[in-house]
Amino acid sequence: MEKTQQEGQIFLKKVNTESVVQQVINSLTDAMLNRRLRPGDKIPTETELAETLGVGRNSIREAIKILVYLGVLEIRRAEGTFVCEGFSEGMIDPMIYGIILDKEDSYENLMELRELLEAGVMRLAMKKADEEDRKRLKERLDALDEEIGKGKENVENIFQVDNTFHDTITGMGKNPLVTKIDKVVRMLTHSIRYDSVQGMLESGRGQELFEAHRRIYEMIEKKDIKDVNAAVRNTYFTDVGMQANKGK
Repeated sequence: MEKTQQEGQIFLKKVNTESVVQQVINSLTDAMLNRRLRPGDKIPTETELAETLGVGRNSIREAIKILVYLGVLEIRRAEGTFVCEGFSEGMIDPMIYGIILDKEDSYENLMELRELLEAGVMRLAMKKADEEDRKRLKERLDALDEEIGKGKENVENIFQVDNTFHDTITGMGKNPLVTKIDKVVRMLTHSIRYDSVQGMLESGRGQELFEAHRRIYEMIEKKDIKDVNAAVRNTYFTDVGMQANKGK
């Protein structure tokens, strides 16, 4: 017990009385960022944290609840509270809601982020992909061509194969952090992407949809980094998606 308390005094800073819960969170986060608390480590008890930080136990308890909700800490009964190991799906939700509830009109900002991320993902894929990766991507492209050929009523399957195509490119970058951020952006853009695919099919532009993806594949295959942003933008068909949304 004494050893844990001493460790707590090493890695945690005292907080002032303003926004106490948030500052407890900041103190614990700072310890994790500086690797003084690492994944799998047990944090000090509520009493020890309260004494070390100079705050009440209620503030400690509320801060821990928030970090548990965010997937940063986990409570193991009869053992204590530990820093989580690895990424939790629950971490995605607060980020999504934070963007959704932003006071600014976030659509344009979101689309800029999407383009920036997807262009970066393509560059990463060009750099890291091996022959097996490119073969897998070609299979996804062929599957998209096949599903589009089944007609405009096949929206669900086409959208799913479209998603798989882009997920494959992200995986080719072999960077788990990029994959996680990409997942957030794709969740946020799900509706507009679906409406875009549906609009393209209903307007008889299924082949155009396929050709935009074929261009992406060829650029990765040839490691052609020129005009990556334009190629990514050409897969969006946002005008079609916006019109579909207005018609609902």
